[in-house]
Amino acid sequence: MLEIGIVGGSGYGAIELIRLLKQHKEVNIKYVFSHSKSGEDIKETFPHLQDNINVPFSSLDVDKVDCDLIFFATPSNVSKHFIPKLIERGIKVIDLSGDFRLKDPALYEKYYGEKPAEQSILDKANYSLAEWSDINNDSTKIIANPGCFPTATLLSLHPLLKNNLINKESIIIDAKTGISGAGRSLSQNVHYGEANENFSAYKLGTHKHTPEIEQYLSKLSGSDIKVMFTPHLVPMTRGILATIYVDLNEQISEEALHKMYIKTYQNKPFVRIRKIGEFPKTKEVLGSNFCDIGIYVDEERNKAVIVTVIDNLVKGASGQAIQNMNILYGFNEDEGLNLLPVYP
Repeated sequence: MLEIGIVGGSGYGAIELIRLLKQHKEVNIKYVFSHSKSGEDIKETFPHLQDNINVPFSSLDVDKVDCDLIFFATPSNVSKHFIPKLIERGIKVIDLSGDFRLKDPALYEKYYGEKPAEQSILDKANYSLAEWSDINNDSTKIIANPGCFPTATLLSLHPLLKNNLINKESIIIDAKTGISGAGRSLSQNVHYGEANENFSAYKLGTHKHTPEIEQYLSKLSGSDIKVMFTPHLVPMTRGILATIYVDLNEQISEEALHKMYIKTYQNKPFVRIRKIGEFPKTKEVLGSNFCDIGIYVDEERNKAVIVTVIDNLVKGASGQAIQNMNILYGFNEDEGLNLLPVYP
């Protein structure tokens, strides 16, 4: 049985980890760490758990913790202070924050506004989009779990770039997210009176997921890629819908492109390609680890539109983290994640 800990225990990412890991046959939740709530019973913060988990909140002491794997479900600028000592002690880490996603420390400082982790530690981190992961239990010590917007975007664009089908200078990403993507801490833009019946674009040109998307796409294509990425906040609790526009660099029919996506993802259990003419909605993946993709080709203009939905807290965070854990340890990839979406 794999013994695990979760850091950031009072946040949305952690509570999703707990919900999903309680369905997992191969793990035991040994610790739930929360510095601000240390010593409290979890059900005081999350009454819906009641007696489902009997681990109290505690503070993380890297010199005393004893487990196999720790998930960091924290804001950025936290995990990098603990992870070096943990991996030195042989404890593997899956980091849901952004501290280890960017290989260029200057980009981290620019977009996150904080001092980056040491380059020697950054070099040990594996950025792992689960469907295209190269992690393994022998050499992987740190898994940098992708962000929510990048997950939806990269799963959409991977087949196009891998097959060299698009103009690399034409990528436009128009993405919408629910309010839970901002985390559980209070801020003015997610107050009910600010967010309800409202719809807003934010962080144009400065969103921290932009360099993450560009880093992956550039590595995949072998050339420097820049994207136009515009995130929007919509008045719903959870979910992401990304509409991605690209110029095709050769004539290809909608049917042919659709078949290519089906072939690309035929052995990937959490990516579902919709029928031609059918486009996914956020509620159709709610509470699940699925990524649903719909494809449209404007054959007259030689452009493609890819519409993708995920649950930002599951496939965009905790679900993918568990999927990465399953791959790392050789468990069934869908262990703990084989849940139908909640509908309606």
